[in-house]
Amino acid sequence: MHPDTSLQLQHARTATLRAQADAYRLTAEARSPRRPLRARVGWTLVGVGLRLATAPRPAAAC
Repeated sequence: MHPDTSLQLQHARTATLRAQADAYRLTAEARSPRRPLRARVGWTLVGVGLRLATAPRPAAAC
């Protein structure tokens, strides 16, 4: 195979792969719009749990 032909095929394949990657990235972003909200709620629950676990408890009366 001629080197120029091989180089042109590589460029065409690279362009195809980049287009597919861009399309996948766009569909992945469109599919999961709730992820940031889910992450924020999750971390908020973690923070609340940590505050509850470290809250000082009153001494028990004997």
